[in-house]
Amino acid sequence: MPTISPHPRGIRPDFSADADSGLIRGALATAAAHLPAGLRAAGGDSPGGTYALYAEIMPIPPLVEPVAALSPAERVRTARHAALAGFGELAQRRLAASRVAVVGAGGLGSPVVLALAAAGVGELVVIDDDEVEQSNLHRQVMHRHSDLGAAKVDSAVRVAADLAPETVVRAVRERLTPANAQDLLRGAHVVVDGTDTFETRGAVAAATESLGVPLVWGTLQEFDAQVTVFWSAPPVGDPIVLSDLYPPDSVGAVPTCAQVGVLGALCLQVGGVLAIETIKLLTGVGDPLLGRVLLIDSLHARQHEIPLHPAHTVGGAAGTSPAAVDQDAPAPPQVTPDELPARVAAGAVLLDVREPAETSLGVIPGSVLRPLGEVLADPAAAGPGPFVVVCQAGIRAQRAAAALQRSGASAAVLTGGIEAWARRSGE
Repeated sequence: MPTISPHPRGIRPDFSADADSGLIRGALATAAAHLPAGLRAAGGDSPGGTYALYAEIMPIPPLVEPVAALSPAERVRTARHAALAGFGELAQRRLAASRVAVVGAGGLGSPVVLALAAAGVGELVVIDDDEVEQSNLHRQVMHRHSDLGAAKVDSAVRVAADLAPETVVRAVRERLTPANAQDLLRGAHVVVDGTDTFETRGAVAAATESLGVPLVWGTLQEFDAQVTVFWSAPPVGDPIVLSDLYPPDSVGAVPTCAQVGVLGALCLQVGGVLAIETIKLLTGVGDPLLGRVLLIDSLHARQHEIPLHPAHTVGGAAGTSPAAVDQDAPAPPQVTPDELPARVAAGAVLLDVREPAETSLGVIPGSVLRPLGEVLADPAAAGPGPFVVVCQAGIRAQRAAAALQRSGASAAVLTGGIEAWARRSGE
């Protein structure tokens, strides 16, 4: 009977399972493909290469006019900011006049709220409908054991008052949705996305694009993270939005933190970067990550940066993507687990489009591993096939197979995914 062979962790790519199930590799490959000839990774086209090229960096004017003066107490409290060359009291007065919306009061939202309150941001709008659970406490650092069962936004009110009495926190215990996102975010100078599902991230991104508000965006899972800035109406340079990094339909079913875990300390690192990007945008100090994506691999102590271009400048019309779906195209054929050995014997390539966190637990022997985001970013790179595409239960495989078919390859889907194969193995 067929068996599932382990996939050694020793050969996992450096950019394993990012916040949204390892799509770092797809984003990295897509961005690399858009670089001019001769400006590819110093280490080759692999995600482990070191990118020497940095996107063109443009200074951004400050978003906020400063308050007339700081209170004596606030001037003392933020004195070390005032001593910073190029920052000074003027930037601090801009922070005091600022309003920032933080969506999510969990692993990323917690350090963001702490850092921005401590920095002296005048008003924080913290949006979250969840309650504190014990399993939150290893990474969501503004909550305490005494907060268990309480609203997460209540913790934000408490910690801000303890750190910075002049910072006002407006707690919104409400789930952000496409229907209410613009109303909840309207009036913010900057929005920080600390949410943990792409459904909510999409709603946040769409609202900020409509409002023309910069979106400071970070995502993480396991040991890896991405951070960037999206802005549909920047004062200089081209607009960069979420779909430029993750085209529509490029994100499939993703493992949750409960399934694959997350390093608690990484939440603090990424939250700190999000807060710094926010401060730079508000004050006009430094160069924000607009048009650049910071990739953090905490397990190997590596950070990489890749340029991010608007979709309309890298081929095709604005709004098009390699993942676009032809609704009239026939569905990819199905291959049952019983039929699979014959297909492989006839020369079909097993293409596993799950993410490294999943494939590390076992693969069908002989499989080629390529995460869904990478396949959707460049289907033709996989070759002509024929392929039998594998995922956990078959849903992601259908989308990958459809993209491969559109690129001219022959592709079918393993019915029921590796779960069905595993059940057959156990008979």
